[in-house]
Amino acid sequence: MLALRDLQKSLPICGALLMAVLALGGCSSQLADYTPTDAQAHPREPGTFLPVHDLPPDRSQAVIPPDQRAKIEAELAAARDRQSVAAKDAK
Repeated sequence: MLALRDLQKSLPICGALLMAVLALGGCSSQLADYTPTDAQAHPREPGTFLPVHDLPPDRSQAVIPPDQRAKIEAELAAARDRQSVAAKDAK
Protein backbone atom coordinates (compact mmCIF):
# COMPACT_ATOMS: atom_id res chain seq x y z
CA MET A 1 0.00 0.00 0.00
CA LEU A 2 2.90 2.32 0.79
CA ALA A 3 4.53 1.73 -2.61
CA LEU A 4 1.32 2.56 -4.44
CA ARG A 5 0.99 5.82 -2.54
CA ASP A 6 4.62 6.74 -3.39
CA LEU A 7 4.01 5.94 -7.04
CA GLN A 8 0.89 8.11 -7.09
CA LYS A 9 2.89 11.04 -5.66
CA SER A 10 5.86 10.68 -8.01
CA LEU A 11 3.86 10.11 -11.20
CA PRO A 12 2.75 13.77 -11.63
CA ILE A 13 6.27 14.97 -10.92
CA CYS A 14 7.73 12.62 -13.54
CA GLY A 15 5.07 13.70 -16.02
CA ALA A 16 5.84 17.37 -15.44
CA LEU A 17 9.58 16.74 -15.88
CA LEU A 18 8.95 14.83 -19.10
CA MET A 19 6.83 17.65 -20.50
CA ALA A 20 9.48 20.23 -19.55
CA VAL A 21 12.23 18.21 -21.25
CA LEU A 22 10.18 17.82 -24.42
CA ALA A 23 9.30 21.52 -24.48
CA LEU A 24 12.91 22.60 -24.03
CA GLY A 25 14.07 20.04 -26.58
CA GLY A 26 11.91 21.70 -29.19
CA CYS A 27 13.50 25.07 -28.47
CA SER A 28 17.03 23.76 -28.83
CA SER A 29 16.61 23.05 -32.53
CA GLN A 30 15.73 26.71 -33.10
CA LEU A 31 18.71 27.86 -31.03
CA ALA A 32 21.07 25.78 -33.15
CA ASP A 33 20.17 27.88 -36.22
CA TYR A 34 21.58 31.08 -34.72
CA THR A 35 25.08 32.06 -35.79
CA PRO A 36 27.60 33.95 -33.67
CA THR A 37 27.66 37.72 -34.16
CA ASP A 38 31.27 37.71 -35.39
CA ALA A 39 30.69 35.00 -38.00
CA GLN A 40 30.95 36.02 -41.63
CA ALA A 41 27.93 35.45 -43.77
CA HIS A 42 28.52 32.99 -46.58
CA PRO A 43 26.68 33.84 -49.78
CA ARG A 44 24.37 31.06 -50.88
CA GLU A 45 24.01 30.88 -54.62
CA PRO A 46 21.42 28.35 -55.66
CA GLY A 47 22.35 26.09 -58.52
CA THR A 48 26.14 26.32 -58.18
CA PHE A 49 27.87 22.98 -58.18
CA LEU A 50 31.48 21.91 -58.04
CA PRO A 51 33.15 21.57 -61.45
CA VAL A 52 33.21 17.77 -61.55
CA HIS A 53 33.66 17.57 -65.33
CA ASP A 54 36.67 19.91 -65.46
CA LEU A 55 39.84 17.90 -65.98
CA PRO A 56 43.13 18.89 -64.36
CA PRO A 57 45.78 20.38 -66.63
CA ASP A 58 48.29 18.09 -68.31
CA ARG A 59 51.43 17.35 -66.35
CA SER A 60 54.57 19.20 -67.25
CA GLN A 61 56.77 16.36 -65.97
CA ALA A 62 57.17 13.05 -67.76
CA VAL A 63 55.90 9.78 -66.31
CA ILE A 64 58.46 7.74 -64.37
CA PRO A 65 60.29 5.32 -66.70
CA PRO A 66 59.56 1.61 -66.08
CA ASP A 67 63.11 0.78 -64.93
CA GLN A 68 63.12 3.59 -62.39
CA ARG A 69 59.63 2.58 -61.23
CA ALA A 70 60.79 -1.03 -60.71
CA LYS A 71 63.75 0.23 -58.66
CA ILE A 72 61.47 2.34 -56.43
CA GLU A 73 59.05 -0.55 -55.94
CA ALA A 74 61.93 -2.86 -55.00
CA GLU A 75 63.19 -0.35 -52.43
CA LEU A 76 59.71 -0.01 -50.94
CA ALA A 77 59.29 -3.80 -50.78
CA ALA A 78 62.67 -4.14 -49.05
CA ALA A 79 61.70 -1.44 -46.52
CA ARG A 80 58.38 -3.22 -45.90
CA ASP A 81 60.18 -6.51 -45.31
CA ARG A 82 62.63 -4.89 -42.89
CA GLN A 83 59.72 -3.36 -40.96
CA SER A 84 57.85 -6.66 -40.75
CA VAL A 85 60.99 -8.43 -39.42
CA ALA A 86 61.52 -5.65 -36.87
CA ALA A 87 57.89 -5.89 -35.78
CA LYS A 88 58.13 -9.67 -35.32
CA ASP A 89 61.33 -9.26 -33.27
CA ALA A 90 59.65 -6.66 -31.06
CA LYS A 91 56.86 -9.09 -30.09
